[in-house]
Amino acid sequence: MLIIETPAALQEEISRLRRKNLRIALVPTMGNLHDGHLQLISTARAQADIVVASIFVNPMQFDRPEDLSRYPRTLREDSEKLEQYQTDILFVPGVSAIYPQGTGEQTFVEVPGLSGLLEGASRPGHFRGVTTIVSKLFNMVRPDIACFGEKDFQQLLVIRKMVADLGYPIEIIGVPTVRAADNLALSSRNGYLTPKERKTAPYLSRVMNTLADRLTAGESDISTLIAEAGSQLRDYGFTPDNIAICDSETLHPLTSESRNAVILMAAWLGHARLIDNQCVALSQA
Repeated sequence: MLIIETPAALQEEISRLRRKNLRIALVPTMGNLHDGHLQLISTARAQADIVVASIFVNPMQFDRPEDLSRYPRTLREDSEKLEQYQTDILFVPGVSAIYPQGTGEQTFVEVPGLSGLLEGASRPGHFRGVTTIVSKLFNMVRPDIACFGEKDFQQLLVIRKMVADLGYPIEIIGVPTVRAADNLALSSRNGYLTPKERKTAPYLSRVMNTLADRLTAGESDISTLIAEAGSQLRDYGFTPDNIAICDSETLHPLTSESRNAVILMAAWLGHARLIDNQCVALSQA
């Protein structure tokens, strides 16, 4: 595995590979890798000749400075995992390599509409940071495909729209959420959980699954469903941050035209903000 630290060196290597007409996949990450990330690598490996992974803890997408400072940095362990999964290139730039003038005057990429909903409303500027760094990585790597996890459902929709709007010739592949044996969605933030909280954490997906069953059964009073789900989470010890049931394509409220809903869950458990989602096919009258 080739480890590259600067954009110039990365672009030089990509140009060399391009001359060989090789198919290139990109997997952007912030490190602290778990099996969910490695599933992205496996998906990329199956569809491309060259797999490029990036590890960059992006300051532009953190709305809370304390979150940025305590985000786990585990580069040695991450590198070993990526090499075991036959990653070809690992790009590990420093902040000054990506933002040489700092982030205050950085030109940004922003997807209107979608970026201001739900997670975007809870975390102002978050998706601007995501789309800016992903756009920069796309320009450096020029991948044929890029893999993102479906656990970050809204992020995936935002990136798909950015790619469509800006005309990037890149196929965006959504990879299903990887879960622990008790159905907790894998996340780097799970490491913030105490042993007791870790036993409680799977109740987030249980409440979500109950919502999905009720939607499938035809219940349509969304405000009541959300209120009851929030009450259940509080009973388990969570502090709900955002619970939404909306159209899975637009993230707008459900209408009579909606064919699929998505349940989006975000809740605090101790110092960990956990998220999860589930798509539900709606019965049509």
